[in-house]
Amino acid sequence: MRKRIPVREGVIITTCLCFALGTQSYSQVQSPSPDVSSSPVQKGVLVTIHASGPFEVKLVPQTPDGIFENATTGRMTIDKQFHGDLEATSKGQMLTAMTETKGSAGYVAIERVTGTLKGLNGTFALQHTGSMNRGVPQLSVTVVPDSGTGQLVGLTGKMTINIVNGKHSYDFEYTLP
Repeated sequence: MRKRIPVREGVIITTCLCFALGTQSYSQVQSPSPDVSSSPVQKGVLVTIHASGPFEVKLVPQTPDGIFENATTGRMTIDKQFHGDLEATSKGQMLTAMTETKGSAGYVAIERVTGTLKGLNGTFALQHTGSMNRGVPQLSVTVVPDSGTGQLVGLTGKMTINIVNGKHSYDFEYTLP
């Protein structure tokens, strides 16, 4: 017999899951790249650059729209403020799915980031894919291909989200042509 979780409680559980996913670092980064932003670069050679800093996030549950009317699925808006090497804001949408198995759930999200990355102005999109498999988290946050504008045209990269003592931060490994 399936136990139905009230929609409001499901959204709260999902929100907690999303924050729980961030209690560690995700995105497999092989080894931190040195900050080479001031190093000379040969023409045509891509160099991986590291950016980091704190950010604040506000997730707002959205009302059911006919597609997500049960307690196991949800939708939220994302509103972020990035600081540090990435001085930017972002807006996005998140879809979530809970399961009957404790510690298992998933989410996908897209957000548009607008601001400056180490002094370069532009926008780009981030794509999130996250899951919890019986308490084991996995998260991938990557730059959507060809989404960079302005001085960020050609941006590629992966972002790692960290949450320690309720404080959010990011590590961003990226390349620019």
